[in-house]
Amino acid sequence: MLTRIAQRFKEFERASRSSIGNDISTPQARRAAWWYTELFDHAVLRRAWSNFAEVGPGAYRANHPNHQRLEYYRSLGIRSVLTLRGNGSGAPFLFEEESCRQLGMTLHYVALNARNAPDPAELAKLFELFRTIERPFLMHCKSGADRAGLASALYQMAQMGLPVEVARKQLSFRYLHIRASETGILDHLLDTYAAHNAGNPIPIEQWVATEYDPEALERSFAAKRGRRRS
Repeated sequence: MLTRIAQRFKEFERASRSSIGNDISTPQARRAAWWYTELFDHAVLRRAWSNFAEVGPGAYRANHPNHQRLEYYRSLGIRSVLTLRGNGSGAPFLFEEESCRQLGMTLHYVALNARNAPDPAELAKLFELFRTIERPFLMHCKSGADRAGLASALYQMAQMGLPVEVARKQLSFRYLHIRASETGILDHLLDTYAAHNAGNPIPIEQWVATEYDPEALERSFAAKRGRRRS
């Protein structure tokens, strides 16, 4: 019963996204997009909770900010925003794009997925942004738990030289990341890199460029979860 209700809710959410969540150009469309963002994107839950934390000097992480929170981050000196949700035409991105423009903040984007192996091209783009983005900057996903956690770990390894054993703490329950769920594939990526690094140490960016295989990662993660279920 609950499964059917959840499935119907997901179907309704997808239909709403295509019909009311991709336009803020008129007052009517803007109101509908606002309600979509508050309810379906869970912005109402983020009003009292930011998941904000410092990753390193000039680098911060959080969940998806609304306009008021972006104003606060701007007051802290943050000049750049990196969304890990891609640059889709959905209401959350459109509102964020508008807010950054109004506040004089530069918005960058990379498309990661919390439940799938990251695209190597998107990871390459992420590493390049780490080198070039104006600091201080904020990186965020939807909840600030999974994609933001992985990106923060990669930042600490690539830009701060921290070992994977330290950087992986960015993926933890402290940020509401749950390793035992499907989002554990992000931990599995770091596990796979750590295993390679134990015998043949190379920088994380080089490993992603030369050794990382997203399809193999997903197969080994599925096998690992299968063993747990047996």
